[in-house]
Amino acid sequence: MGSHRRLASSSGFNRGAGAAICVLSAAAAALGAVPASAAPHADTRAEVDRLYRQAEEATQAYDKADERAGALRREVNDSQDRIARQQERINTLREALGSLAGAQYRSGGMDPTVALLFSDDPQDYLDRASLLDRVDARQAGQLRRLQAAMRELAQERAEAAGNLVELEKSRKAVASHKAVVERKLAKARRLLNAMPAADRVAFEHASRGDDRADLPDLSGAAATDARAAAAIAAARSALGKPYVWGASGPSGFDCSGLMQWSYAHAGIHLPRTSQEQRHVGHQVPLSQAQPGDLVVYHSDASHVGMYVGNGQVIHAPYPGAPVRYDPVGMMPVSSVTRP
Repeated sequence: MGSHRRLASSSGFNRGAGAAICVLSAAAAALGAVPASAAPHADTRAEVDRLYRQAEEATQAYDKADERAGALRREVNDSQDRIARQQERINTLREALGSLAGAQYRSGGMDPTVALLFSDDPQDYLDRASLLDRVDARQAGQLRRLQAAMRELAQERAEAAGNLVELEKSRKAVASHKAVVERKLAKARRLLNAMPAADRVAFEHASRGDDRADLPDLSGAAATDARAAAAIAAARSALGKPYVWGASGPSGFDCSGLMQWSYAHAGIHLPRTSQEQRHVGHQVPLSQAQPGDLVVYHSDASHVGMYVGNGQVIHAPYPGAPVRYDPVGMMPVSSVTRP
């Protein structure tokens, strides 16, 4: 996803889409020699570009929040399992101590020391130095094990409670970013649907941006190692698959999801977002790009593709445009990363 053409700046996904299409007459006047009928279409294309760019920024934020929420869900589930096991252990220790207390009661009444075994804080029992001579080694060991188990259980419950609070925050963040993406994409689709059919088809099949004349001469299409070759093969197998925001395959992808999925086939785990992927491995100049390198676009790293040689990348462009080849210079390149 992202901008199809280079823009001077982005207003960020938290702002509204703006009122660019409401000033078409002013834009037509500024174009001068350009026919007036062409101005609305050009202005609409620019607005759609801007909306796609903003939606892509929100998509990367969504991917990050969704990944965090997933990790928290796993942590909460693991904590619940540990809490259940620890509670079983405590129950077993209490049963053992209860059996000891019952035996003492049957032999002549419950010893005052045993009555303290079931207090909320067993350490309180051991801290009473005046009673220590009435506790045999077996009882003391059982009490200490019970105390340790109860302490661990309390810690697990506190951590689980904290994770649940954070999980709820992450869920809200996911929902917020999802709403932003859907709003931007819906407006972009409305604008596209309002364009003449021929213009809309041309727009959706066009390269994502201007081919830059200042790009270095890039050639060669052979991967330099087996891992890069495996990642490229996976990316090529995804050609034609639809762009699906928030998706990481195998039936649909967003830009960073395609990179993560492709490199997973090479046995390499990439983080979920393009902002994180730019820091995996080491960065190289664009002039030294090799097949399999990750090409990251824009200063905010909001889009990423895979260089496959001969001046081309494979990437998931934006809704309506399937995974495909495009020129490496389709948008401003911010960095090239070799995983």
